[in-house]
Amino acid sequence: MRKSWIFGIVILFFSCKTGQSVVSGPESFAGYQEDLTASLPNYPDYEQQLESLPTIQPEESARAIDTQLEALARVQYEKNTSEPYFNGFRVLVYSGLNRDEAFKTQEELVEAFPEISAEMQYEQPRYLLKVGRYGYKVEALKVLYEIKTVFPSARIIRDRIQRKDFTLPSQIDNAEGEN
Repeated sequence: MRKSWIFGIVILFFSCKTGQSVVSGPESFAGYQEDLTASLPNYPDYEQQLESLPTIQPEESARAIDTQLEALARVQYEKNTSEPYFNGFRVLVYSGLNRDEAFKTQEELVEAFPEISAEMQYEQPRYLLKVGRYGYKVEALKVLYEIKTVFPSARIIRDRIQRKDFTLPSQIDNAEGEN
């Protein structure tokens, strides 16, 4: 046991011995050279390739593209307005089975907020009291915060909303195909 202690101390002593530095200073690197060209990737000269490419002249002006975009936007607008419904958001003030309570809530809403018009819907077996027609949820948030002061259970829901300006196509046009 004692020999192992002595052996450990000797190893510790020799391992802590300071040796001479292999590098004496910056002058020892003066003759150092390394060639890495064999391992570097070889890229073509992009300026020379750009010059060799033919120049392409645009056939249409920017105004022609604007008219095309306007035509596409017009077609999309007409398609959207031909749809009777759009996906939007409403504020749901009441949802329940009790008819009397639904109409009572509607009267309280009219008293508290006379500028807001509410719509009562009956989806069997429940009554729904909805407010507003909003395309984006952010628009409905303002009304929701106002209504929550009186009706804390109010929330925003997704709904299919009928367009105000939508008119059904004439039934006379479709009568020929019916019989």
